[in-house]
Amino acid sequence: MTRQSRTSPAGSERNLHEAYDTALLDLDGVVYAGGEAIAHAVESLAAARADGMHLAYVTNNALRTPDAVAEHLGELGIPTEAAEVITSAQAVARLIAEQVEPGAKVLVIGGEGLRVALRERGLVPVDSAEEEGLAAVVQGYGGPDLPWGRFAEASYAINRGVPWYASNTDLTIPGARGIAPGNGAAVEVVRIATGAEPQVAGKPLPPMHRETVLRTGAKRPLVVGDRLDTDIEGAFNGDVDSLLVLTGVTDAAQLLRAEPKCRPTYVDRDLRGMLTGQPEVVAVGGGTDGGADGADTAAAGFRCGRWTAVALDGVLELRGGDDGARDGARDGSRDGAGDGGAADAGASDDAVDGLRALCAAAWTHAGDGSCGLDAAKALAKLGL
Repeated sequence: MTRQSRTSPAGSERNLHEAYDTALLDLDGVVYAGGEAIAHAVESLAAARADGMHLAYVTNNALRTPDAVAEHLGELGIPTEAAEVITSAQAVARLIAEQVEPGAKVLVIGGEGLRVALRERGLVPVDSAEEEGLAAVVQGYGGPDLPWGRFAEASYAINRGVPWYASNTDLTIPGARGIAPGNGAAVEVVRIATGAEPQVAGKPLPPMHRETVLRTGAKRPLVVGDRLDTDIEGAFNGDVDSLLVLTGVTDAAQLLRAEPKCRPTYVDRDLRGMLTGQPEVVAVGGGTDGGADGADTAAAGFRCGRWTAVALDGVLELRGGDDGARDGARDGSRDGAGDGGAADAGASDDAVDGLRALCAAAWTHAGDGSCGLDAAKALAKLGL
């Protein structure tokens, strides 16, 4: 598929883990949350790997080293080599190394992941803005215990003209207790104090995609993530397909409002979606959608499974078809995926079918913009 303006989630007759050679998986909100494995993740990843899919873990979280991430995944029951983990710390370290002299000193505002990545590129991590010959400041997620004084240290150097780099600008990060401030929130603190703008390496920007391709050698990658503004937009920027899972930051209402660059190729509830085909969303009705100019869209709808979605009179309306109709197995009968085996192509979750139909109606109506239609009742009907 290409980087076109997507107006509907795509279908796939083939199981996704067979249609793509490599899954480029985000971690927080996709594989685990707050250090604990997300439901169905371990079994789904094991099944995909057993059937020959290469797995790579691509994270904007610069706190931990690839070795530490791989060890953690192994503890969760997901055997992983450090070489299969790609972090924004690695991407930003390469970006810095291309612009400074070998052996240059870099002020680190963040955790061990940044320090290891800088050393890998022949750079010297330091802690003080007073270091003689300081060549750069790099900022990455430092965890909830990062001292406030580290932001001041960054500001002192940046205000003297030292170039500033950031691993990523995710404003939030999902955890076991909920959504917490991410590195993007910390970057905002330094931006306010300096008026400067960092060079950013992480998703959705090209340095992270380049780092991932260089380290994995993927030919037909599928980006799997939970964030529209990093994972999915990054896939768009890299001109590769994507699967959004609803286990992390993005909820159904945000998905319906997605602009073209943030619209995923596929949508599913969790990582079991990697092991199945994806149901097709079909346009129904005799009319042509009026689009963002506000023309009547009542004549056209979009059907997935037993659900039909229509954009009408400022509202996204969801209509259930024959209550007995089912296109493949639903959530309660995805036992193949849950047991670690691939479910039949097209196997689907009834509520997510409704969401896919709503996406088609919303995105078609919005065109190249963001859909502002009221979807509250429709999503309540799906329990989303």
